[in-house]
Amino acid sequence: MAIVSYNAPKARKFNREIQRIIDSPEYHEIFPNTTLNASNVTTVAGSWLRNADECEIVGYRGGFKTVGVGGALTGEPVDILIMDDIYKDAKTAWSPIVRESVSDWYDTVAETRLHNDSQQLIVFTRWHEDDLAGTLLRQQGIYDPETNPDGWVVVIYKAIKEGKPTEYDPRQEGEALWAERHNLKKLQSIRKRNPQVFDSLYQQDPQPRAGLMYESGFVEYLIRPATKYVKRKCYVDTADTGADYLCAIIYDETDVGNYIVDVLYTTRPVEYTEPALAKMLTKHDVAECIVEANNGGRLFKNNVEKQCRLLGNGKTKFSSFHQTENKDTRIYQHSAMVQNLTFMPQGWKSLFPDFSKAICGYLKAGQNDHDDAPDALTGTIEKRANQKKSDVASLFGY
Repeated sequence: MAIVSYNAPKARKFNREIQRIIDSPEYHEIFPNTTLNASNVTTVAGSWLRNADECEIVGYRGGFKTVGVGGALTGEPVDILIMDDIYKDAKTAWSPIVRESVSDWYDTVAETRLHNDSQQLIVFTRWHEDDLAGTLLRQQGIYDPETNPDGWVVVIYKAIKEGKPTEYDPRQEGEALWAERHNLKKLQSIRKRNPQVFDSLYQQDPQPRAGLMYESGFVEYLIRPATKYVKRKCYVDTADTGADYLCAIIYDETDVGNYIVDVLYTTRPVEYTEPALAKMLTKHDVAECIVEANNGGRLFKNNVEKQCRLLGNGKTKFSSFHQTENKDTRIYQHSAMVQNLTFMPQGWKSLFPDFSKAICGYLKAGQNDHDDAPDALTGTIEKRANQKKSDVASLFGY
């Protein structure tokens, strides 16, 4: 077993705490055969090791080693890897140099000691969306027994419950985690004072620090309210290059706003996206699919339409158009309407993790890695049936 912390002194503190626990009478009542060497041993010399960096279990091959990020993990393979507090504080976690260093050490040292049956436990405060946990989740995804058996099991106990009750957290939405110590009033006061820190420290939901395009966030819905008008539509922004994302948003357009139903957001090739989108359109009984015709969009539209018909979907009507307006300008000008008229399904950040990161992390100014998600979301607003040009005459009813 290897236990990792942000530096060697912190790791050694963990080591001493573990030794004290194993030596305790309470521990021996539960695990009577698990003991450490009675003496401090720093070299092998035919004895069981026991020191501030490594301990071996007397009479067995197993043991535990503690190390700081950047340290060596040589010797035996690691069966269980525990990484606890690998960032010292918020300041270091916000440093791109530190984050890259931690990620590089994990890739070149920690992961190289793992084998097929190894287990990993990573525990730390999510100060930044691009920390090690964020990187691993984007690359390997969340565990699903059918679709992603090698993904990560994510366990989060938010200070203020979000979403419906789960098996491991049966609280109702809005309940405090430990009301006797930190009641809802106190937590809301902390959130009001510094929302960014609160989301990281108390909710494990890190957000970019400033300059976000969609600062006020999005209202979430569980049940779409009844409206006079509703039409299920899909807006598709095809990938311009191999590095871009295809973003397809299925939504219910109503007279009060757009209710997002499903999202396809991926960099995978058309061999995957064309049949995947056709299946989504058919599954959700979409009435109209609007495709940006730029950079092969028209061909993509035709191929998806053919596959829909092969699936027996004769309902979805397809259309395409050539987008000539500047993308950055469109996203900026419509940002308020996007936030006011877009309603996300409850738990949408977990349902569409890559899409939500692209939306919630999009900056007003500066470098954005991708703009495909904000561009498509803007398109859903631009293509609303009741959108009209705002001119002086229309303000007076002419």
